[in-house]
Amino acid sequence: MPQNEHIELHRKRHGYRLDHHERKRKKESREVHARSHKARKLIGLKAKLYHKQRHSEKIQMKKTIKMHEQRKTKQKSDDKTPEGAVPAYLLDREGQSRAKVLSNMIKQKRKEKAGKWEVPLPKVRAQGEMEVLKVIKTGKRQKKAWKRMVTKVTFVGDGFTRKPPKYERFIRPMGLRFKKAHVTHPELKATFCLPILGVKKNPSSPLYTSLGVITKGTVIEVNVSELGLVTQGGKVIWGECSSVNMPR
Repeated sequence: MPQNEHIELHRKRHGYRLDHHERKRKKESREVHARSHKARKLIGLKAKLYHKQRHSEKIQMKKTIKMHEQRKTKQKSDDKTPEGAVPAYLLDREGQSRAKVLSNMIKQKRKEKAGKWEVPLPKVRAQGEMEVLKVIKTGKRQKKAWKRMVTKVTFVGDGFTRKPPKYERFIRPMGLRFKKAHVTHPELKATFCLPILGVKKNPSSPLYTSLGVITKGTVIEVNVSELGLVTQGGKVIWGECSSVNMPR
């Protein structure tokens, strides 16, 4: 018998301690506090290496969680819809018939040409840096002032990964990150809640455009595929630009 397997052998013969699993559970729950304490106390090169390792672990964990969520959500089945009568238990399948797609396209073509979106560029008051970006003091003595926190509504894409907090210059709070916008169509005279695809132009500054800051007069791109708008050629319109009037 190998010298290092005496614990396994003892467990095979006599089993675990009665409180083994409870002790193990408590030890695992205490690890979070131990990691937090270690992260606060480490300094120098060890701290940099530790933070880098934890950062990569968190990114990997978020990707795994997202992958599991995608697996749980219903995806459209690529299987061909069976011809003839379909039993009741198959009626909730998401397979789309060709006839349904064609009828939808014909209905849209009958509408008045294509839905056009006017994007006026209104003359708006420029937003100053002091108004949009709040200075954040950092460092042991709170003397460093190179960090900025965005105080306006912002848009951040799904594939965005934060830099380590120590090196992140522009902080965009989670409470001010918007993913949907209420858009009013000028011809249909109706308001829709549509997902935002991106910020095209912020009239105040190119920096705000790159950060995704949404202020009055900002041109954003929204996903209009749900509305079923089509071009004159019969193709479905995917994204259209819109101007922001009331960012809130």
